[in-house]
Amino acid sequence: MITLIAAVAENNALGKDNQLLWHLPEDFKRFKKLTTGHYIIMGRKTFESFPKPLPNRTHVIITRQQDYAPADCIVVNSLQEAITVCPMDEEVFVIGGGEIYKQSIEMADKIDITKVHHSFDADTFFPEIDLGQWQLAFEEFHPKDEKHTFDFTFQTYIRK
Repeated sequence: MITLIAAVAENNALGKDNQLLWHLPEDFKRFKKLTTGHYIIMGRKTFESFPKPLPNRTHVIITRQQDYAPADCIVVNSLQEAITVCPMDEEVFVIGGGEIYKQSIEMADKIDITKVHHSFDADTFFPEIDLGQWQLAFEEFHPKDEKHTFDFTFQTYIRK
């Protein structure tokens, strides 16, 4: 199963200058809970936005750079190659960035979104979710509070 996982603003913004636009601790907890123990597929810039590799996950990095070889990661040159190195009988998570999401949304089985209820100036965006192809299977609203600057909603979409 291929799952796209992302935090996305109302205008589908993901980030700007290779940085997230918000800090939502509950979103980080959900991301960790869902992805721990799994393969995570990402572009090179997404990987480089982390201070260090995420623990207890197998990192599959897509890049055109031929000599790119971070320690303890699998490096591939295409999304198709990334999928082939992952176990076929497990859930695999695509974690970004914008171009990788665009390439993978047609082959995904599930989308786990944290919808941030605000619009942002951004340079990276999540592709539009075509509700003709996707069914909302789960939704949980969280109001802003002392730890969360914005209202947000966890959403899970399943391919129809």
